[in-house]
Amino acid sequence: MMAKRPISYAVLRGHVIESDLIEFGGRGGDITFLAPDPHKIIDRIPLASPRLMDDMYELSIDQILDYLGELGPRLDIRSNAYLQEALEYSYDTAPTTKPIMDQFYHDLPFMFDKDRIRKMVDFNIGIDHLEGWVEQQLNGCTVGIRAYGSRQLHIVAGNGPVLGALTIIRGAVTRGDMIIKVPSNDPFTTAAIARTMVDMAPDHPVTKHLAVAYWRGGDEALESKIYQPHNIEKICAWGGFASVKHVTKYIQPGIELISLDPKRSASIVGPEALDSAEAMIDVGRRLAADFATGNQVACSASRLVYVMCGTDDDAIEKLKLLGQKTYDAMLALPDVISTKPKHYDRELKSQVDMLRLSDDFYTVIGGQDDEGAILISHTSDRVDFWEYLADRTINIIPVDTLEEVLDVIDAYTQTVGVWPANLWEVVRHKGALHGGQRFVELGYGFNGAGLVGPQDGIEPMRRIVKWIVSEKPGPDKVPLWGESAASVKMLA
Repeated sequence: MMAKRPISYAVLRGHVIESDLIEFGGRGGDITFLAPDPHKIIDRIPLASPRLMDDMYELSIDQILDYLGELGPRLDIRSNAYLQEALEYSYDTAPTTKPIMDQFYHDLPFMFDKDRIRKMVDFNIGIDHLEGWVEQQLNGCTVGIRAYGSRQLHIVAGNGPVLGALTIIRGAVTRGDMIIKVPSNDPFTTAAIARTMVDMAPDHPVTKHLAVAYWRGGDEALESKIYQPHNIEKICAWGGFASVKHVTKYIQPGIELISLDPKRSASIVGPEALDSAEAMIDVGRRLAADFATGNQVACSASRLVYVMCGTDDDAIEKLKLLGQKTYDAMLALPDVISTKPKHYDRELKSQVDMLRLSDDFYTVIGGQDDEGAILISHTSDRVDFWEYLADRTINIIPVDTLEEVLDVIDAYTQTVGVWPANLWEVVRHKGALHGGQRFVELGYGFNGAGLVGPQDGIEPMRRIVKWIVSEKPGPDKVPLWGESAASVKMLA
């Protein structure tokens, strides 16, 4: 009996589309999958008219939260057949391994907790701004500001299935109309969530304002029709440099690009880490949590670790011990958090093996079995291939001063792990000036507040709404046509 072909369903405004299927290739060529021909459904993907968004304003934020709160338990992998199917297919397409994917799916319902989402919305935007006009008296006028939902296109990255869920949540609470282009390395998860929404409430405004579909990036015949100001107002693009660069060709008056482009992360560690075996074990565990979680596919996973211990021989020997403790801690992580990588990059493996021949300048711990490796620099120079560190591979670098570290923090630096506490204030202030965008206590890069606030130096939730202003003159405001030359002077 022939196995069922994987299908990436299109879910368009309350309707599941499974006709006119054509074949697409998954990322890396692991599998092929079927999806509706996007050219056959192109007219159904965008919202027909902005006036159709008015139904979202018949809902209060509490009603939207109730909808999301009801959706969460329906996303339990133990009972949701759509997600079970999506997970089975995703084992082949995802960049991470089966235990990690299982945990991602297990956690989906918790993302839809109403109290959690309410706090996120109030922190990012302010519920008052979503529920009505926030007014105050300014310059003789009553000035009101309100956050309105936009017509949004989301180009979602595929390094974690939570991103589709997060996008749906953000779009719903901002009363947006969402088009989600799913990625080729996760073409199943978001559609499975959307199919669940259709089963739950096909005529609900949140369901009707969601369109999920796959099309091959760079399909200009299709994208040139969708990426137009009469269809969308905001493009929120996650992904690699090439894909984000590609989107910019469609930016024009009336379309704003919100770019969540690739980032790198790092760790900054004080000399206290080498003071004792106990300190090395503690710091090694923290480092492992920050670089090996999810097998290092997230932007927030550390790649470079700077230890302010100096570069004399004694410091380097202690640094090797810290590297070994970090390696041991990596191997000890539960497999729902980190595993041997799915496919260790061959070019990276070659570079790591070449370092073993330069033992005067580097020490390589692990890596023989493609499980990941700790690369210890003996000087303050990072490895030449530092931009390609992945698959549970980090570079630990000794430096003399914090200034040496700050010189390599730039606008591509997302998360910076900091230890010990006495470095906190100076690192987050000076690091922010150099370009760092998120600062966490070492070891909490994946176990902090989560994606609830600013990201990559911007506030995505505030950016995907339209900030509308209203001005109504007060009784003492004199109109220009009845004003003297003094008014003209003031206006000038």
